Amino acid sequence: MKKPFPPGPHGKLISGSLEDFQKNPLQFLQTVSEEYGEVARFRFGPTQQVYFISDPDLIKEVLVKKQRHFVKSRDLTMLKPIIGEGLLTSQKDHHLQQRRLIQPSFKKTDISKYGEDMVETTNGYIREWVEGDIRNITDEMMNITLGIISKTMFNMEFNEGHRIIGGPMDKVMRSAIKRMRSIVPTPLWLPTKTNRAYRNAVEELDQVLYKIIEKRRELNEEADDLLGKLMGARDEENGKGMSDKQLRDELMTIFLAGHETTANALSWTLYLLSQNPEAEKKLHEEIDQVIGTDEVRPEHYQQLPYAQNVIHESLRLCPPAYVIGRQVDEKVDIGGYSLKKGDMVLMSQYVMHRKEKYFEQPNEFIPERFEDGWKDSVPPYAYFPFGGGPRVCVGQYFAIMETVLVLTCIAKEHRLKLASNDPNVRATPLITLRPKGGIRMKIEKR
Repeated sequence: MKKPFPPGPHGKLISGSLEDFQKNPLQFLQTVSEEYGEVARFRFGPTQQVYFISDPDLIKEVLVKKQRHFVKSRDLTMLKPIIGEGLLTSQKDHHLQQRRLIQPSFKKTDISKYGEDMVETTNGYIREWVEGDIRNITDEMMNITLGIISKTMFNMEFNEGHRIIGGPMDKVMRSAIKRMRSIVPTPLWLPTKTNRAYRNAVEELDQVLYKIIEKRRELNEEADDLLGKLMGARDEENGKGMSDKQLRDELMTIFLAGHETTANALSWTLYLLSQNPEAEKKLHEEIDQVIGTDEVRPEHYQQLPYAQNVIHESLRLCPPAYVIGRQVDEKVDIGGYSLKKGDMVLMSQYVMHRKEKYFEQPNEFIPERFEDGWKDSVPPYAYFPFGGGPRVCVGQYFAIMETVLVLTCIAKEHRLKLASNDPNVRATPLITLRPKGGIRMKIEKR
């Protein structure tokens, strides 16, 4: 039997709940889940109906069982000027085709080869850290992860990576989030100051990437990096490879997904460890026992279960991908409610990961909760930092290995403390969950 519309906040006459969402997306979604239950309904603007789902089985219906009824939500189309038709924004058949081409580049056996680049790049950056330094650790992690993605993707060094890519990427993301959250986004063809800055930043990024692709085409030789694998990939059905435009779109997607998200995950992890000295001590003890005075090596990754659990717990409390949106493409029933074409569905990792129903002491940092296969005891979509279904993050193994190895290199040599004059650390939910203004931390040698 069909149910009537689910409960939810009424919001304002014209804007609905959009202003409340814009003001504090995390708090708004958490409050809606607590007050209205596992399926809630509200409006963004005069007509956009939004269903917020916070039940793992229903999330699985949307992302897996009935995923063909949905397409990526409207807000993600705002990213197309940045990442084009990459895996993050492409739809249906085109997405499946691109996924088939890209998936082999992220096999575990190949990713393991990149471990050495991850360790070398990290150590190269942190050698510059001096006892007593106060650094914006978020910027530091951006530089390290950009260095890693540049090395593993292009086999090249980006010593000034944050300035070359990070600066324009930051401008683009801030412009994009404003457009994603506005009721009527300003058309990009209008020559406003904001639009010009947005286009200039995208063009700056394009110049860097197309120059790299052109140079690689001219060399006409195979390379054992991600770009080489992407350029060598061929569709099983038609034997075609990727055009320069397709390569550019996927490279931009990997930059966004493999640089920004990983840097934020590491920033939050270092902050959480600084606030939880017992967990930090246990991490140091594991590193000392497994590695001792040796150099960190890629094979240590499998020998560091507590370091892995630290990352899993950080991704639970502060998931860089904090919300997933889908647009209904054809009528579908979810949880007994009938959703029509054009309706939006939101699902939030941030909200689900803090539900007491699935996580004891949900707001506490407890890496030990991931021991003894505990993750298998909760529904799959109670904890899903990398999304799920056919659109699950293709680089999740790469990301976990990278964060564990970077964290290990840092924790082996240093202890990081929150700078005493730093204000309260707060999350800024942009396209990813960033620490507002970065996190300033004091470097102490171990």
